[in-house]
Amino acid sequence: MVVSDAEEILGIGDWGVNGTDISVGKLAVYTAAAGIHPERAIAVNLDCGTDNEALLNDPAYLGNRHARVRGRRYDELIDEYLSVAAELFPHALLHFEDFGPSNARRILLANREKYRIFNDDMQGTGAIVIAAVVSGMRVTGQSFADQRLLVYGAGTAGTGMADQIHAGMVRDGLSPDEARSRIWLIDRAGLVTDDMEGLPDYQQAYARPASEVADWTREHGRIGLLETVRRVHPTILIGTSTDHGAFTREVIEEMSSGVERPIVLPLSNPTERIEAMPADVIAWSGGKALVATGIPVEPFEYEGITFTIGQGNNALLYPGLGLGVIVSGASRVTDGMLLAAAQAVANQVDPTSPGSSLLPPVENLRASSATVAVAVARQAEADGVATASHDNLIQAVQDAMWQPVYPEVEV
Repeated sequence: MVVSDAEEILGIGDWGVNGTDISVGKLAVYTAAAGIHPERAIAVNLDCGTDNEALLNDPAYLGNRHARVRGRRYDELIDEYLSVAAELFPHALLHFEDFGPSNARRILLANREKYRIFNDDMQGTGAIVIAAVVSGMRVTGQSFADQRLLVYGAGTAGTGMADQIHAGMVRDGLSPDEARSRIWLIDRAGLVTDDMEGLPDYQQAYARPASEVADWTREHGRIGLLETVRRVHPTILIGTSTDHGAFTREVIEEMSSGVERPIVLPLSNPTERIEAMPADVIAWSGGKALVATGIPVEPFEYEGITFTIGQGNNALLYPGLGLGVIVSGASRVTDGMLLAAAQAVANQVDPTSPGSSLLPPVENLRASSATVAVAVARQAEADGVATASHDNLIQAVQDAMWQPVYPEVEV
């Protein structure tokens, strides 16, 4: 079941009940990529009103004509939806999509231990980034515990990526506090620090102590990207800002001066929003950077090497994750299952040869989804949340995938 209140649709914003189309589209990918039977897929829209004045004044708009409901009434609706959905469909994966930044993370954190809930904007996007990072670390020979992460654009998606990488650091031996100390977020007001007023809940865990950065250079009262890169020398730089051109030559050169093989992920889309074009990042880093993007990019040459740039498309991951949850009967979606999905995506490519992609192509999603599903189901068993067991997990996944063929008709 894919549910949305359509408050924050990428590139569109608040779309009210028209966001039902997003839920339908996500379910179509579940079916096409992972063979989820279309009769077992339900699109849901929570009509909480809309703050989009154009929709409120459109005579053809089908939704409730009032501003968005927030606060206690909103929370009661979410609680009621989860309770009723879980009661009516006790084995369903409850996929959340395009909720606003003030709600997405707190709904997930409040309910992920009680329900089989998954937020694609936070967890799916975070996991596909993890896949790119895992591939990059195969090149560098490092682990999550060796990383220093800088996220430029600290909305729910960017912070969700930080959450996933933080979980990887903890799994690799760091304490939660040690892992948080290796993560920096930059938003519109600059580097996120604990003296900023009105920090959203999803940024608070990663806010740097103001005393730590007291002597850092500020421009217009903010600590910017270049200064943070100079001070931190991150091993991973992620862009989810839609700030076109933010990853300048100076930023990439500075990052490359302190890191042998920096992982640079300008993920904003469409093309006019991307933080830097991959060909520039490769050239400015002297061919050292390991790059994946959120847009499709044609292969290009640099100093005689053809570079293939992988696209961080969630469709590589979430359909297989859902299939793995179904096959295993997992009672909830764990961080381990998300990491297993990411590793299964990463394992579909060999990133070690010069110019190789960090992520597989999106052309063969069905095979990719089956591979991810097997890994997720195995991890569900390892994490103790699986409720179904299979003698042959690979065959069980294949058997669970609906095929779009006409059944035989007996006359």
